[in-house]
Amino acid sequence: MSKKINFLFGIHSHQPVGNFDIVFEESFNRCYLPFIEILERHPKIRISIHHSGPLLEWIESKAPWYFDKIKNMVKRNQIEILSGGFYEPLLSVLPEEDAIGQINMMTEFIKKKFNYNAKGIWLAERVWDPLLPKIISKAGMKYTILDDTHFFYAGLQQKDMFGYYVTEKHGYTMSVFPIDKFLRYSIPFKLPHETLDHFKRIMSEHNVTGVTYGDDGEKFGVWPGTHKWVYEENWLKNFFKLIEDNLDWIEMTTFSEYIEKFPSMGRIYLPMASYEEMMEWSLPTMAGFKFEEMMKDLENRGIRDKYKPFIRGGLWDNFLTKYNESNLMHKKMLYVSKKVKGQGARGKGQGKLNSQELKELYRGQCNCAYWHGLFGGLYLNYLRHAVYEHLIEAENIIDKKAHGNRKWIEYKVFDYDKDNLNEVLISNKKINAYFDPDYGGTMFEFDYRPKRFNLSNTLTRREEAYHHKVKDAEAGQHGGGANPKSIHDIVKVKEEGLGDAIVFDWYLRRSFVDHFLGSETDIRNFMRCSYPELGNFVDKPYIVENISQDKKGIVNLSMRKTGNIKEGELLIPVSILKSFSFSKEKAEIISNYEIVNMGDKDIDIWFGIEFNLTLLAGDNELRHYISCDSKGKYCDKEIGKKTLNSIGEISDTKLFGMKDEWNRFQVMLSFGEPASLWYFPIETVSQSEDGFEKTYQGSAILAHWKINLKSMGTKNIKLSLGVEEF
Repeated sequence: MSKKINFLFGIHSHQPVGNFDIVFEESFNRCYLPFIEILERHPKIRISIHHSGPLLEWIESKAPWYFDKIKNMVKRNQIEILSGGFYEPLLSVLPEEDAIGQINMMTEFIKKKFNYNAKGIWLAERVWDPLLPKIISKAGMKYTILDDTHFFYAGLQQKDMFGYYVTEKHGYTMSVFPIDKFLRYSIPFKLPHETLDHFKRIMSEHNVTGVTYGDDGEKFGVWPGTHKWVYEENWLKNFFKLIEDNLDWIEMTTFSEYIEKFPSMGRIYLPMASYEEMMEWSLPTMAGFKFEEMMKDLENRGIRDKYKPFIRGGLWDNFLTKYNESNLMHKKMLYVSKKVKGQGARGKGQGKLNSQELKELYRGQCNCAYWHGLFGGLYLNYLRHAVYEHLIEAENIIDKKAHGNRKWIEYKVFDYDKDNLNEVLISNKKINAYFDPDYGGTMFEFDYRPKRFNLSNTLTRREEAYHHKVKDAEAGQHGGGANPKSIHDIVKVKEEGLGDAIVFDWYLRRSFVDHFLGSETDIRNFMRCSYPELGNFVDKPYIVENISQDKKGIVNLSMRKTGNIKEGELLIPVSILKSFSFSKEKAEIISNYEIVNMGDKDIDIWFGIEFNLTLLAGDNELRHYISCDSKGKYCDKEIGKKTLNSIGEISDTKLFGMKDEWNRFQVMLSFGEPASLWYFPIETVSQSEDGFEKTYQGSAILAHWKINLKSMGTKNIKLSLGVEEF
């Protein structure tokens, strides 16, 4: 065969910020290390490789000799190293300065550790935005690799999915390589010779000079079944050997070499896109159902492939509307980013690549917790916790520089979550408390800053497009096969009864949520969100009547809503004024509720205030509930050390909370008069790389009172929410 095909082979390896150390270790030993060791023994196989920053930092700490292996192969021109955002952010949703800074941090790391000048980047989740050429070019990078899907959406055909193209924005240019979908789905799942058969076919049909493969390194040992297939059954060794035996017509070329050797296929402008599955996952749930039905219909009619280039799901940014929690993390990141830059503007050293607050900000930009698809992502509470942990630490560093050791408190009123409505943010040295007047006057973030812990890091239970698959999986409707399945094709359940555990909330899981309960309410229907709600306060707007700071430094916030309570066919007007006080020195919110019956008849009400809090681990005995009696004395023996996934009821208590013996702090609710309490876990059923699973997302605590309220009468309820260390 006289003509050669250039095989551009790219591997991306990543573990997210906040993942467990054992996951890093197992992935390293079962995947990353054996891949490199086999590559070492095949020096004629040349690849482009990318490791994300969190993985590089772990390797540097635990196995620095691995760097020597990479460096030696770089020196012998076997490996080209790809840069990228250091902590694997989605560049398109970052402020431009942060996006460039993340790339520069990675490029400098590569230069320092491997003596290599990176020329191209791996783009996290292949999330493309037409503005990226400007950002990537400003960071000094020349190319990236994207799914062929992006190019189909630009109107190209299969014959055009080879080589590379040039794109630009505002005159800033870069090159983009389309990833061959057949290779992405066949390596390493199909037999090695099928890749070579594909090479011969596309050379014959399309006169190809270069074809790109680029995908996750975890396919080579981390994904279910792949370690046995790739290493024990020698897929990778056989694959490399087969290529070596055919180097007379296959040339292993790096991306930067290919750009120097061959001209581009032309200029192109790509639309906002990611890989196909990501865009489907980003759709609202009902749209996801319809999209899936449409694709099946087109397939049944035999025209799916014909029209697929013109059919796409949503944009990654849709996750910010699909999941309120994702949006709040993203807006927290933007808020902290502004604080970091604001400090820099005052000349206090921020903005440098090695500044600790900048590193903490960048760590909080790791993309994995911000979205949900096949993998847990947003549904994994420890990944969300890691995002908040690092963003809170960045805040702590900045505020320490601004205030020193002085006691301080501040409040801000502005459109924090970017919905054109104002939120209220109150902070001191120990806590952040963020309130949303337009959504029930609820608190959506409560941080205990000394422990860098967002106690409100919970998740609302939502319907997902894949939930209908749970019963199919429970019924055993899944296939087998000798070869490992692609992770996209694995459907199984990890525990029994998941179908019954699927519950959907009709309101967001926040704190200081105001309920008027119907008489048929009990803990079971309340926890399943199927109880009778008689009021219209839970998710409706409150009006801020006061936000101010007095001469003693106390910040006071009060919000009021006049609404209605259903009593049979009648609507009884009721007003709630809820007030909150914050001091400079305490990790405490003191609250007073004033409930007024504005109707002309006496009413009996069942009023409840709901809190949704988390200490992350639902079944760990080191994190449990604590309670006391009506006299305020602790009596843990009454309920025992009930873990946070317990379900229970308590009557006449004045003190109740959650204790974290690992981190040595507790969050406590204190009531001016005894309250009855319900507590139960908020658990979601979600999809992961290993099947469907139930995940603890936080604990709901409802304090409630049955009250007879006279016409024009008032009921006051005093309580506090605070954190203390022990």
